[in-house]
Amino acid sequence: MSCAPILMPVEERLGALTEDAVLGGALRLRQPRRGHRVGHDAVLLAAACPAQADEPIVDLGAGVGAAGLAVARRVPAATATLVEIDPELAALAAANAELNGLAARVKAVTLDVLAPPRAFAAAGLPPESAAHVLMNPPFNDPLRQKLSPDRRRRLAHAAPREAVSAWIRTAARLLLPRGTLTLIFRAEGFADLVRALDPLFGAVSILPVHPKPDVAAIRILVRATKASRAPIALLPGLVLNDASGQPSRQAEAVLRSPASLPFIRI
Repeated sequence: MSCAPILMPVEERLGALTEDAVLGGALRLRQPRRGHRVGHDAVLLAAACPAQADEPIVDLGAGVGAAGLAVARRVPAATATLVEIDPELAALAAANAELNGLAARVKAVTLDVLAPPRAFAAAGLPPESAAHVLMNPPFNDPLRQKLSPDRRRRLAHAAPREAVSAWIRTAARLLLPRGTLTLIFRAEGFADLVRALDPLFGAVSILPVHPKPDVAAIRILVRATKASRAPIALLPGLVLNDASGQPSRQAEAVLRSPASLPFIRI
């Protein structure tokens, strides 16, 4: 099915688009040439989501749909709802689902992550309707870090420190009992994130992501279980590149193919 009727108006509003290969070509994504672009974070997030066949997934702050679509590509019969506040990006996420032959299992809705429960219910997302929620919340503090002049990039990357707690409350409301939340966050925000998760989630597993060996982590991948009482676990880190800058074997398996990234509690 051609997605031209959707893509052309979106392209007119967003400006020039590119079509890029993700997961070694297993996924194609149309995205704006300027502003926030899909990178490693979305692919790592999808690889860390423990979804199984036929389970419903919600991707909060989905952008053009990279993470949710990557999970749907990796997991047969899994269904995904892509939640995005920007109507143009939500339309592009829907078009990307069509582009990849996933429209029967993936839908996009225009909705603020902080919208009230009734707004989510009206969009087909009532409480306890998801087995898994994944999210890449805006984690740059606008009071501490320089913001991008691009509105969409700023919206994707920056929010007050307390915003992550509100995103986590939304995820908890959407999740079934014992459902899982998977998210990616800046490494230096570790303490804020653990405090935000503590009242609603347990079995928190944290996987540091290092750009190279002997370099501090720049991201943390986190998986948590709703209402669990299990303790926190800090896992061995994922190193993206070796000392010479070449991708590590584990990173290649995750970033260039639909391979999963297992969270093994130790």
